Amino acid sequence: MTAAPLDPVALTAELIRCRSVTPAEGGALVLLERVLTGAGFACTRVDRGPTANLFARWGARGANRSFGFNGHTDVVPVGDAAAWTHDPFGAEVVDGWMYGRGATDMKSGVAAFVAAAVDFVQTTPPDGAVILAITGDEEGEATDGTPALLDWMAAQGERMTHCLVGEPTCPEFFGDMIKIGRRGSMTAFFTATGVQGHSAYPHRARNPLSALVRLMTRLEAEPLDGGTAHFDASTLAITTIDCGNPATNVIPARARATVNIRFNDAHSSDSLGRWLAEQAAAVQAETGVTMELRLSVSGESFLTPPGPLSDLVAGAVQAETGRRPQLSTSGGTSDARFVRNHCPVVEFGLVGKTMHQVDERVELAQIAALKAVYARILKDYFV
Repeated sequence: MTAAPLDPVALTAELIRCRSVTPAEGGALVLLERVLTGAGFACTRVDRGPTANLFARWGARGANRSFGFNGHTDVVPVGDAAAWTHDPFGAEVVDGWMYGRGATDMKSGVAAFVAAAVDFVQTTPPDGAVILAITGDEEGEATDGTPALLDWMAAQGERMTHCLVGEPTCPEFFGDMIKIGRRGSMTAFFTATGVQGHSAYPHRARNPLSALVRLMTRLEAEPLDGGTAHFDASTLAITTIDCGNPATNVIPARARATVNIRFNDAHSSDSLGRWLAEQAAAVQAETGVTMELRLSVSGESFLTPPGPLSDLVAGAVQAETGRRPQLSTSGGTSDARFVRNHCPVVEFGLVGKTMHQVDERVELAQIAALKAVYARILKDYFV
């Protein structure tokens, strides 16, 4: 006898009630492992360090083709709980909307692809494997989440042929956007060291703030590029200049500045790092102020070129919603930046307007619609 369809709305509510504020597991992966094991999935916890992760596979290891879903159950902190009009972990439903931290980003997405996968393998056992790679470390450092799952998969001979990340992707209406790539992200930390002195005698000092201002002006002088075929122009933003100096009559010895760059496929973090170092060296030579540079790279830019995978997902979205989604590379980073080294990957999920906000919420009808899209993707992929 075929089991009743798995309700993604009820599963979303159960997940929201799990207090899985990153990096806490909060019971979310325990819940999903129980659901998936009961549906015949082989489940393995792939915890690394403080991070809990879950790998689930239906079908044979090393199958000729395997479709994977990737997502996360960890959520950002609530913030000011008094500012919420509904319990952040209550999953309260009002006028067709469910409220709670992670309602949009992305417990509803996880619930939708789990429900779609469970129903699909029970009603239409595929010739291949369905893989779910779910992490508890996307909102945090992300070093022991999806990377840990992919490292474990490589060691175990597990592989996804194609993957869909269920992050919110739609800016206005459900079905209006698929992500086929993401910009890279890197942060540059500059430390300028000069000579402290009295502000009345600036010629006896070497002002690190003046040197940093000169460097920041150089970095902003010209656009990094004009955009590429699938990406908007790269951006550079100065996020802080600071020296912690409380005295108005003292030129400080040291000052710091931070710059964040979101870059397209015209660059790599290596090429941009070399450019930043060259600019810092030029200002150091001009001013005599020592410039130190430290880089932190969150991810490289990547693109899954339009083709069979994006066509598959776009076709399913259009069939279920009547909208042909735009293929986009906009937005910040996601765990797709790790998956792209494993297999072709795209992203599709809900409208993300309320993610990370007070009173984060999801429309119940959207959860059901997302399950339907994911179910159609599996059907079209295997059947």
